[in-house]
Amino acid sequence: MPVFRADLIHTPTRGRIARMQDALIRVDADGTITSVASFDATETPDVVDLRGQGVLIPGLVDLHIHAPQFPQLGTALDVPLEDWLQRYTFPLEARYADLAFATRVYDALVRRLLANGTTTAVYFATIHGPASLRLAEICVVQGQRALVGRVAMDDPHGCPDYYRDADAATAIRDTASFVEAVRAIPGNALVEPVITPRFIPACSDEALHGLGQLARDTRAAVQTHCSESDWEHGHVLDRCGMSDAHALDKFGLLTRRTVLAHAGFIDADDMDLIRARGAGVAHCPLSNTYFANAVFPLRRALEKSVRVGLGTDISGGPSAFLLDNARAAVAGSRMLESGVDPATPAGNRGVGDSRVDFRDAFWLATTGGADVLDLPVGLFEVGRQFDAVLVDLPDVDLVEQSADDLLQGIVMRATPGDLRATWVAGRLVSGAV
Repeated sequence: MPVFRADLIHTPTRGRIARMQDALIRVDADGTITSVASFDATETPDVVDLRGQGVLIPGLVDLHIHAPQFPQLGTALDVPLEDWLQRYTFPLEARYADLAFATRVYDALVRRLLANGTTTAVYFATIHGPASLRLAEICVVQGQRALVGRVAMDDPHGCPDYYRDADAATAIRDTASFVEAVRAIPGNALVEPVITPRFIPACSDEALHGLGQLARDTRAAVQTHCSESDWEHGHVLDRCGMSDAHALDKFGLLTRRTVLAHAGFIDADDMDLIRARGAGVAHCPLSNTYFANAVFPLRRALEKSVRVGLGTDISGGPSAFLLDNARAAVAGSRMLESGVDPATPAGNRGVGDSRVDFRDAFWLATTGGADVLDLPVGLFEVGRQFDAVLVDLPDVDLVEQSADDLLQGIVMRATPGDLRATWVAGRLVSGAV
């Protein structure tokens, strides 16, 4: 059984930092933590000694990634969402009919994300079954914990003829086949399928109802976009006569295992419904900057006990590093609170009591994301999986740093180059020590 000796820091509850500067963590053969205790000098276990090499944090949980969009990371962020999809994104995603192309991109993406400390990833793939399955297989081989979804999108009014499911029956049938195929991957203990209607504008009512039934029948997780932008939010209101959250609930797609990407325009009633169903939100602050037209009311959602984590939204978000989104969540909340128009008097400019801090942001990137997925990760405690990242901030004396200062430094200024190693289920999957 691996035994790690390390300086570790995590957030057991939102707003509370816990640090052990000389901890001994025992991990069983399945990657489960069996004990966490202060080092006892009377014991002499054969340990992986990480002291002096950095601080150990829980692995990062990215709740929203468009895997096929990785080649256009940082591209075309100057156009509206609906134009970005039709002119850039759908043509790129259509290329994944080529399995060799898909394999090259997905292999590079998973390697990059593991090096960036993302131990759990929630992926949209494309409509192509073989390529989507290849992404799941690559995650298994490289050792990344993941939920992978074959995208369903059948509505000819919202999807181009060259890139969509032929009809609702095809979308449902191919999704069901994909769920079975992922569950049948040999040696797979890390990756599960997720039912993935792209969003309501891309799916017919028949497909949405059928996918909701499939979620009930298979008990699979669900992911989709929800109230992402003025355009998407307005489209659903016009078509369904209700908000995204309520429409998804009508289709049977709002469940305890649902991840709603963005949710920038949800109101108090939507939040109550999302909380009642137990669904969660993937907050994507960098992507929202370019495409949402609004700031997600993060603190309001947290105060209503809505489950929330973070997503990079590759490639709507221009960074594949989740901590960039952690700091963007802090910045966005401050702008929502203070307002952004200098011509408006300060007292009328923003939405009061909206800010979150670095403690909240780190919790969202680790424990909060794990909670959304009901996965035993995100913390160093008995019974959870040992998914971890070793961070070595330059010119930081770990002995002298307080827990607050250390965590703030990690959240606000760490770069991918500061990550020395990544483990998933006790296995070293990136870097070296």
